[in-house]
Amino acid sequence: MDNSTMASLLAETADLMEIDGADAFRVRSYRNAADAIHQTTVDVAAAVNDTQRLLAISGIGKSMVTNLQALAATGTTPLRDELLAKYGAGVLELLKLPGVGPKTVAVLWDTAKIADLDQLAKAIEGKRLTGLPRIGAKQIEKIRKGIDDYRRSAGRVRLDEADDAAERITAYLLAFDGIDKVTPAGSLRRGRDTAGDLDLLVTGPACAPQHTEAALEYVAAYSGIDDVIAKGENKFSFHLAGGLQVDVRLLPSESYGAALQYFTGSKAHNVALRQRALKMGYTLSEWALARLDDESTVAAATEEEIYAALAMDWMPPELRENLGEIEAATQHSLPHLIELSDLRGDVHMHTTATDGRNSILEMTEAAMARRLQYIAITDHSKNLAMTNGLDEKRALEHMQRIREVDQRMEGRIRVFTGIEVDILADGTLDLDDEVLSQIDVVIASVHSRFDQSRDDMTARVLRAIENPNTRILGHPTGRQLLRREPYALDLRVVLTRAAALGVAVEHNASPERLDLCDRDLRLAKESGCKIAINTDAHKTSVVGEMKYGVRQLRRAWLSAGDVLNTLGPSEFLAALRPRP
Repeated sequence: MDNSTMASLLAETADLMEIDGADAFRVRSYRNAADAIHQTTVDVAAAVNDTQRLLAISGIGKSMVTNLQALAATGTTPLRDELLAKYGAGVLELLKLPGVGPKTVAVLWDTAKIADLDQLAKAIEGKRLTGLPRIGAKQIEKIRKGIDDYRRSAGRVRLDEADDAAERITAYLLAFDGIDKVTPAGSLRRGRDTAGDLDLLVTGPACAPQHTEAALEYVAAYSGIDDVIAKGENKFSFHLAGGLQVDVRLLPSESYGAALQYFTGSKAHNVALRQRALKMGYTLSEWALARLDDESTVAAATEEEIYAALAMDWMPPELRENLGEIEAATQHSLPHLIELSDLRGDVHMHTTATDGRNSILEMTEAAMARRLQYIAITDHSKNLAMTNGLDEKRALEHMQRIREVDQRMEGRIRVFTGIEVDILADGTLDLDDEVLSQIDVVIASVHSRFDQSRDDMTARVLRAIENPNTRILGHPTGRQLLRREPYALDLRVVLTRAAALGVAVEHNASPERLDLCDRDLRLAKESGCKIAINTDAHKTSVVGEMKYGVRQLRRAWLSAGDVLNTLGPSEFLAALRPRP
């Protein structure tokens, strides 16, 4: 019973309670607890009998401790079981449809006893929703289409895919006369590792009310549209071919800042900010920060104006998750977050010696073009036969070729010898210690037997980092976004031991992995771990391309001083675990 599972169960319970008509304060307490548990680095299940430690987590009250204890012991709570028995688990799936919230589900249940997706689809086909309260003809059509979309697509895409789509659509929109600026908002601007939809905020003369019709017609002509979801006076929504939903909003410049703030922050961040506004006598919406008494506008044009009017510092979008950033902005204590420009090296990459597409020299030249000061070539070891992994003899020969390229560079860039050595099922490393001891950067990674139990995998990784040659633990949880969940691992135990040994942990900046995730990066820092960010590049075009990974570091509140490869080449090597 990990934190993510507990948080999901509490969030589901809150939804069921709202469907059941429970008191709004009780519902909100469950939602707040779910958010808190999802984001905390405390292992809640392990601390479940330490009441004071649980109460120290912001968002957890005394009454919630009993629920957490029940979840840890049984995997559920009496209230959740009671509500599931009454409504069935299918109602939770209904909530995944666009425009369908707990109140709509309650209407569907109360009036037609609809409790799952199939029943809802049949009711729409049989025209049995017509005339129901809160559900008009447009809503019915939206739900019907939502069912089709839900069945067609999982609904989320990787950060790089959302970014690419945003760039293509932005370029198209900026070609229209009268559109001056297009800004992605939502989870993409916050740098989340995946995106469920894409919010694009558009400003310029074409967004004035008298001109929006022509601009919306231009949006509708975009060649990448798979199907249209909705069109309003200043909004156009559609799906791309892969299923990603895009919402384009045309905004007057005087409301741009309010809209950008509103459509960027997480739900929890925005709720907390609105509550702060109310206490100060204001109301905050997507249009403006306005006074409650006379509805006059206080700030709207820029985010900076809005936060300043609320007596806060402006905060980077990556922090807007209600994880303490509001308090820090109020106290003027926000961290100076790491920037992409702070990074000086990239020490995880592959060449044609194994499964890369380019030579040592080509990867080195690509790194120099990106103004990096050092790299490490870290091809695979022999256990990964599918990648033509290196055995001991080939590894030593490869190290010599790396050193020759390093000498050829004459100090313009340092090229360290390296290896990504497999952690075998029993925790031993895939190459002899005698060979590993001659290599500058030894990254130990799991690439097989992901099905091991949590205890076995934890013991396996612990044994690997105990090896004195291991200097970095590569992509520590093994996740591949939207393809493979992290393997079972007691990460807290591993990080604690890595910190004690001086083994650095990697944030793999490949958008396919982004491993460690932002939450686990916070845990790594709290554990005292050294952290290195790498691209895991297999071709020249992505050497040093760490922008997606940097967003995760920023989401974890990390500064340049928290990341090893902000150091120069000699300092970086010295900061790694000493070689035996």
